[in-house]
Amino acid sequence: MKKTNKSSAAIVMGDVNGILQMQAEDTETEDACYATDQNTINILDCQSDLNMDFPWSVTISSEAFDKSLLEFKGSAFVGILRFKNMENMNETKNYTVLNNEVYGIMMGANISDLTDNIEMFFTQKDLVGEASCSSWDGKGNLTWTTSGCETEKIDNNTIKCSCSHLTFFAVLMSPPDVNANITAPYIESLSFISSIGCGISMFFLSVALFMHFLLRKAKSNQATKILINMFVALFILNLSFLSNESVANTEVKAACVFIALLMHYSMLTTFTWFFIQALHMYLWLIRQNVTITNYMRKITVFGWTFPAPMVIAVVSIGGYKAKIISATSEKSSQMCWITDPIIHYIVNIGYYILVFIFTTGIFITIFTRVVQARRIRATDGKRKTFRKQLMMVLSLFLLFGLTWAVAFFNYGPMLIPSYYIFTVLNSFQGFFLFLYYYHIHKDLEGNFSDDPERSASTTTIVQSRVNSVENVYNESN
Repeated sequence: MKKTNKSSAAIVMGDVNGILQMQAEDTETEDACYATDQNTINILDCQSDLNMDFPWSVTISSEAFDKSLLEFKGSAFVGILRFKNMENMNETKNYTVLNNEVYGIMMGANISDLTDNIEMFFTQKDLVGEASCSSWDGKGNLTWTTSGCETEKIDNNTIKCSCSHLTFFAVLMSPPDVNANITAPYIESLSFISSIGCGISMFFLSVALFMHFLLRKAKSNQATKILINMFVALFILNLSFLSNESVANTEVKAACVFIALLMHYSMLTTFTWFFIQALHMYLWLIRQNVTITNYMRKITVFGWTFPAPMVIAVVSIGGYKAKIISATSEKSSQMCWITDPIIHYIVNIGYYILVFIFTTGIFITIFTRVVQARRIRATDGKRKTFRKQLMMVLSLFLLFGLTWAVAFFNYGPMLIPSYYIFTVLNSFQGFFLFLYYYHIHKDLEGNFSDDPERSASTTTIVQSRVNSVENVYNESN
């Protein structure tokens, strides 16, 4: 127990117990710490007594006492109440109250917008479900809100709540995600595949970038430059993904926010370059003869700046945090990412859906044009034509990022297969795109050396000889 310059009194009323503490006048404010045992709330020494072995503990910052002193001019008090047996408070049954306890912290004044938040630790063995630190203003119907509070799962037994105001608090536990329980046995294998695939992709993306900037930059056209920008975005995405867990384990908040921001930005930028790939094909293969001043400069600026406002908006509201990912081996791993599902669905899923709709439309249009052209001049063998069309389809899927759409099928019996297909296709995407890059450059060098006149006009190429979308795409410039 702490010896203090504050007088205190215990409160016991049935299922409610607590403590009322008054600070002596003309004394310097300091942090105050309290914790519960079975029947009482105790005053702790913040320097030595505070730990996470209590069912509940709290640190109230000196800033809160300073604000209370302004209200009462010379003295300040704090009252803490614990309401037990609160399991029947939830009528909708869509959540439970952790430990069946609600805590009220009051200072007789409206304490809010703290810069030095109060910190509470709730402890229960083997926590099950999704935790959220919630508060109630004590007025009207019992409506909980997460506004003003941040939730952090320390381990499988402890929840940390950091709140910028004082009122009634509880940790609400939502039922565990059914899909999370189904996929838990596969987390380790999916993580292993992702790590291997991202490592291989980074290697081959590095080779492609080396080939471009040191060997083939002089021969590159607009299509190749767009592809190289996509390579850079994918390289950053793979690098940030592989580094994410290590950064999260450092538990440095600023580093976690940075790596989550970098990974999110590179992912949105990759989606943007998928869109630009499709737009470029539309302009040069469908519209044709389009003249745009400073074309490459404009699309490059667009590709790298358009996702920035979305990332800035997320970081400004504190959307990037560490997230616990549990596996069946009873080990837990962390990842820095967006923890609010609403933000995730609006910013990530919503943006990709828009890109997907556009790129799918361009894909169908180009595929239809090529098939029609092949039928008109059908001189090659059917087997050869089918093989080229199949390669064209696979190439367009990679260029337009349509492989990410596999995530839309993660329901029902397709849940686990879709996760594995999604992981393999997208973690190895850099490797597949390297093969495409190598192939088109091989064709490009051969075509320009054998028949220079074939690159004279986009219209002539499309009308006279459409061997494959790859050749048309690279000869259009």
